[in-house]
Amino acid sequence: MSEYDGGTDYGHVETGENHEALDQLHQVDASQNNYDSQFNVYEQDHASAENTSFDQGHHVSITDPSGAQYEESDFTSYDHSAAETDHVFAAEGSESASSSEFHELEALQARLDSAFGSATELHTNGGPAIAGS
Repeated sequence: MSEYDGGTDYGHVETGENHEALDQLHQVDASQNNYDSQFNVYEQDHASAENTSFDQGHHVSITDPSGAQYEESDFTSYDHSAAETDHVFAAEGSESASSSEFHELEALQARLDSAFGSATELHTNGGPAIAGS
């Protein structure tokens, strides 16, 4: 404080302002892709063949003293043929695909404004006190 002639005291007056700001931006972009395929194949073959052949023969030829002739023939013939084939085919499969995306945006904004003021009293000789703030 300062003192002047005449007994007057006075003080300092102070004023001010505060300004603060916060800006924040957060962004996320993500994606995921999946693909799956699975196939199974089963195959089986079978083949068989069979042949049977049977032949039997009998032949008799007789000539007697008088010149007569006798002949006899017996034949048995048997044939058998068989063929067999099998074929099995099986197929199984699956296929899948998926896709996903993710987007996120966060924004934060804050403002702070403040003002202040202060004053001191002024005293004069014999007068009332004057105050301000």
